[in-house]
Amino acid sequence: MRKKIVAGNWKMNKTPTEAIALAEMLKPKMSTDNATVVFCVPYVDLVPVSEVIKGTDILLGAENLHFEDKGAYTGEISAPMLKDIGVKCVVIGHSERREYFAETDETVNKKVLKALEYELTPIMCCGESLSEREDGITIEKIRIQIKKGLKGLSSEQAKQVVIAYEPIWAIGTGKVATTEQAQEVCHAIRVVLGELFGDETAQEMSILYGGSVSAGNAAELFKMEDIDGGLVGGASLKEDFEVIVKA
Repeated sequence: MRKKIVAGNWKMNKTPTEAIALAEMLKPKMSTDNATVVFCVPYVDLVPVSEVIKGTDILLGAENLHFEDKGAYTGEISAPMLKDIGVKCVVIGHSERREYFAETDETVNKKVLKALEYELTPIMCCGESLSEREDGITIEKIRIQIKKGLKGLSSEQAKQVVIAYEPIWAIGTGKVATTEQAQEVCHAIRVVLGELFGDETAQEMSILYGGSVSAGNAAELFKMEDIDGGLVGGASLKEDFEVIVKA
């Protein structure tokens, strides 16, 4: 059975002091037998949040990493650094990283491989813009992102990867894909995973939906056959996150 996962992506929010308070508030509300919960937090919050969630089933996640182990990369954070402080998961290739920091499918692929090398679970993001959806090329765009992002992986490595589908036009806009639209793309992702790694592997891989997931729509989205949870932005910073986790 595929893992059900709800990952909160805090983005560039919360000072360490604020992060401790938020994690303390959310911690007792995250108990569930049905899903794995991940707090993906800013770099400066990783250590303080790790202390708060110690002894719970909540996993610690980072929002990015560099594809080299060390070196002259001012401002970057490496996989071994994350591993050393107890990080378990890392978001890779979020649309905001692609748009604002020039990440490409090729650099995403390097980061996925590096995360796997250090036994970090990559949450690899993919998604289309509004113009790409209007032009009818959503599936083609997603297939390219999946193929390039997972280039060079074995089937066993692929099983360790989580895919997050985030329609760019629905991130932080309040808009959300219909359940049918979300399911259609997540199913297409599972199809291409099957082409790359075999149907058995594709059926084991978790696919998340992201893009204005809320307490109001989570249950409906998570009922879809190929949606195994969510990568949640703004709603992960509120008490409402409990409702999403329970869904």
